[in-house]
Parts: sequence; C-alpha cells; structure tokens
Amino acid sequence: MIVATTIEDVKKYVKEWKKQGFSIGLVPTMGYLHEGHASLIKRAKSECDKVIVSDFVNPIQFGPKEDLATYPRDFDADCKLCEELGTDIVFHPEPSEMYREGFHSYVGVDVLSSELCGKSRPIHFNGVCTVVSKLFHISEADKAYFGQKDAQQLAIVKRMVRDLNFNIEIIGCPIIREEDGLAKSSRNTYLSAGERKKALVLHKALTEGEKMVRAGEKDAGKVIRAVREIIESEPVARIDYVEIVDWNELQKVDIIDGPILMAVAVFIGEKVRLIDNFIVE
Repeated sequence: MIVATTIEDVKKYVKEWKKQGFSIGLVPTMGYLHEGHASLIKRAKSECDKVIVSDFVNPIQFGPKEDLATYPRDFDADCKLCEELGTDIVFHPEPSEMYREGFHSYVGVDVLSSELCGKSRPIHFNGVCTVVSKLFHISEADKAYFGQKDAQQLAIVKRMVRDLNFNIEIIGCPIIREEDGLAKSSRNTYLSAGERKKALVLHKALTEGEKMVRAGEKDAGKVIRAVREIIESEPVARIDYVEIVDWNELQKVDIIDGPILMAVAVFIGEKVRLIDNFIVE
C-alpha cells in the first residue's frame, strides 16, 4: 500500500493505472476510520481495480466554533485498516497541499444545502463540495463511495456531479450500525459510557418514524411530532432538527407523497452532535 502526501504523487500513480486500463474507486474520508468506512472500502474493492482512500480532515468545512482542533485522528490505525482491506493508495495531504496560498475557489450547491445540517452549518457543504471536487480531479476515479449516514452530503454530491458533468459515478452505501442500533460515527468516541447508552434514543425514535411512514402515514407533521416526543423524553438530548424532506430536492414536505428523507441532528450532552436518518423510496 502506498501512502501519498502530495497531489503530484497521486497523479503519478493514477496516470500509470489509466495507461493499463485499470478502473479506480475513491473513498473520501476524514480519517479515524471505523466499520462504516470499511464497508465503503470493501464495496470499492469489489467493483474497481484500484482503490484510493483519502484521509484528510478538511478545515474549510468546519465553522469557527466547531471541533476541527479536537476532531479524532489516528492515522496509524487508519493505515492498518486500509492495508488489511487492500487499499492501493492512502492520500494523506496537509491542508497547505490542498489549499495553497491564495486559494479563493469554492464549489457549492445552493438549494439542497439550505435545510437540515446546512441551516445550522452554513459553510459546511461549500467546504465538502470543494474538497470532493478536488479529490475527483486528483484521483480521476470512475466511482466514489459515500455512506447514507450523511444523507444530505450524499444527495448534494450526486447533484453537483450531475449539474457540473463530472465523469464519475456516485455510489451511496447503507448506514452501518452498532449491534444496538447506534449509527457508526467518528464522533461516537466523544460520548461517555452513560451518554453512549442515552444516544440510542435517536435510533429508537427513527425506527418509530419509519414504521409510521411504511404503514402509510402521509402527514409529515404527525411523524415529526412522534419522533420529537421520543427524543425529548431523554433529558440529555437536545434537538438541532427533526425534519422530513423530499429526497430529490431536500425541501420540507407537509404530505408524504414520493421518496422522502427523514433526518435528525441531536446534541447528546453539551457538545456531541449526532446525525441519523432513514430514506423511504
């Protein structure tokens, strides 16, 4: 396995792979890899000749009061997992390599980023789209793999690729959960043992909401109220949002008629913000 720290190095290997006709899969990550990331790498390995995993905590998608400095990192463990899974290149650049002096160019998707996480994190998705665009160009990947846990991110990246005619296929992969249902997340490590148990209220609430939708409930407000009531029953949980949106445009709906995303963002304790969701096609 190759560990590359410069764009030039990645491009050198990609050029050789392209000459040999190899297909390339890209798994963009911010490191601190867990079973959710592993599932993306495994999927990429099963569908592509070569796999590149980016391991880069992207500074431009963090707001001024967010956890950039304390975001969990363990690059040695990341490399061990990537090597075990057959990754060909781990791309681990410094911020100065990705955003050189005088960097002023950004990419964004307006409408889809206005709700959900975009409402409370206004710069977040411009940062995501910009770094992902750069990774697409650097890797020249044929396919890129994203988890459904970050459903808004998945929808936005798909729309960006469509609107800007990127020559890449975006593959959405299912949420990977702990045995008790908590969605795998790097931020789960911030939780105390007590908070970890109480965070299960997210999965409990969404399970009830999905049951209502699949049983035929059309009133989005009724489903939202039921999910909020379950979350609010846990004293350490503080809701950022509970929303049902159209899965294509990510805009709020009153009547469930067509594919929808139900998404929640909840603070557990003082600072740990967790997200989870379900999609009904």
